[in-house]
Amino acid sequence: MPSRIPVYEIRNLKHQYNGAPVLDIPELSLPQNSITGFMGPNGSGKSTLLRFMAFIDEPSQGEIRYKGKAEKPFSPGVRSQVTLLPQTPYLMKRTVRKNVVYGLQLRKDAENAENRINEALHMVGLHPDIFAHRQWHELSGGEAQRVALAARLVLRPQVLILDEPTASVDAGSIRQIKEAALQAQKEWGTTLIIASHDIQWLHNVSDQVIHLFRGRIFGSGHESMIFGPWEAGEKGLWIKKLNGNLHIAVSPPPAENSVAVFPPESFRIGMAEKYPPLSFSPLEGIVSRLSLENRSGRIIADIRIANICLTALLNPEEAQQKGLYPGRQVLLYYDPYAVKWV
Repeated sequence: MPSRIPVYEIRNLKHQYNGAPVLDIPELSLPQNSITGFMGPNGSGKSTLLRFMAFIDEPSQGEIRYKGKAEKPFSPGVRSQVTLLPQTPYLMKRTVRKNVVYGLQLRKDAENAENRINEALHMVGLHPDIFAHRQWHELSGGEAQRVALAARLVLRPQVLILDEPTASVDAGSIRQIKEAALQAQKEWGTTLIIASHDIQWLHNVSDQVIHLFRGRIFGSGHESMIFGPWEAGEKGLWIKKLNGNLHIAVSPPPAENSVAVFPPESFRIGMAEKYPPLSFSPLEGIVSRLSLENRSGRIIADIRIANICLTALLNPEEAQQKGLYPGRQVLLYYDPYAVKWV
C-alpha cells in the first residue's frame, strides 16, 4: 500500500536567474509510487524544477521536503534514492559496463553487481553480451541515452526523474526508454517524474500532468493557449487572425500581446447544426488526434483550425455518439468570455 507521506512537498519555491524570475510555485505535493508528467514550452522552468527535485541545485527561496523531511542538495538522505536523467546525458570515456557500474561503486554497493548490471541493460534493450564491453564512442545517440538510463536503473532508485528522455533519439530507443521507466515503476514502486513534449505519452501513463508556463503551474496541460497580437473586433470583442481568412474572438485582453488560455471544458464539438451556438459562431476544424486520458478515462480531442490546435475533453460515450475520428470535419463552439489571460 503506497505511503500517505508525499514523496515531495514543495512550498513557496521561487528562483531567479540574474534577477529575472524563472520559477514561482507556492505549493506542490506529489504522492509516492506515482507517475507525474510535466509539460510546457521551452523556457517554462521544467528543467530547473527537475534539478531542484533531484537535489542537484538549490532554489533562491522555498523548501523542498522529501518524504516529510526538508533536504538540501546532495544530502545523504536523498543522494542514494533520487536520480535524474538529463536531456543530454554524459557518458564517461569508458566501456558501457564501466559506465553502468560507476554509480554502484560510488555508493560502495557491489553486492550482486554483475547481475544488476545485466538486468539494467536488458531493461533498456541492450544485451550485455553485445554491449557491455563496447566503448562510449561506439554507441549511437539512442544507445548512449539507453546506457545513461541503465546507469540510473542499476541503482533501483526510489525516484527516477526524466528530463525529455526521448528527445532526439530513434524510434526503437524511444520505445525501450518508455518501457524501461514504466517497468521500474511497476516492479520496484519507483516514483516517476517525467518532463516531455510528448503530450500524448504523458497523458497516457501519468497519474497527473502538470503544466508549467512562465515558471508557474498552470493547469493539466489540456488548456489551449493562443498567443497575440490581438486587434479590436466587433461587439467589444478582440480577434486573432488565423490562416485561411478565419479568426477567433475573445474578451478584451489586458495587453495586445497577452496569451489567451481556453480550458478544455469551454469547447463543445458539434456536427453541422446539431449544437446550438453558445456566445459566438462556431469554428470549422478537423479532428487531428484522439487519445485517452489515463487518470479520468476521458477522450482528448485535438481540433486543428487553420494554423492553431484547440483541445476539448469528452466522455467516451459522447465521442462515440458523435462518431469522431481523426480527419473528420467538425464545428467547435466556444464562449469568448471563457478565456483566461496570462
